[in-house]
Amino acid sequence: MVDKGDIIVLGIPRGGVIIADVVATKLSADFDIVIARKLRAPANKELAIGAIMEDGTDYLNDYLVNALRIPQEYLEKEKLDQMNEIKRRTAVYRKVIDYKIANKVVILVDDGIATGATVIATTRWIRKQEPRHLLIAVPVAPSQTVDILKHEADAVETVASPFDFNAVGEFYENFDPVTDEHVIEIMRNRNLL
Repeated sequence: MVDKGDIIVLGIPRGGVIIADVVATKLSADFDIVIARKLRAPANKELAIGAIMEDGTDYLNDYLVNALRIPQEYLEKEKLDQMNEIKRRTAVYRKVIDYKIANKVVILVDDGIATGATVIATTRWIRKQEPRHLLIAVPVAPSQTVDILKHEADAVETVASPFDFNAVGEFYENFDPVTDEHVIEIMRNRNLL
């Protein structure tokens, strides 16, 4: 049996924060956010070739990096740019406090997963914090990505994991972008900002 005080729900901004807030409330669990950024392909900024955390913990999709012949110089600059954006967002979204993840049951929440790059980088960072158990919980992710994520976390839970998957937004009636202001409001309501 797990004590509620041993559970922390971590949301990935921005959309994941909305869902993580609901999950933490339902479980009466601790709540925080964890900020990762996707590494973007040179010719298609929407295509994730990987992701990175503020401390440099990363994940690279070697297949895409090699197939697109992405130079190492580009990767290093993209990593630095995204780490700077993480620092900016951290200053806007949360107080400078240490994470309390060690020996906790961590539930990592996002609004959905496509390639899995951001979640993989985040799980690798969480593992460094030595949680007791790491669960990824999302409304939707393609079945192929769920299979990959099972190697990164102790468990993966989805509401839907279709084989035929195009985009996270197709599974929502309303998939309007979540604003900084909405994330800030949640963080203030939880006394984390």
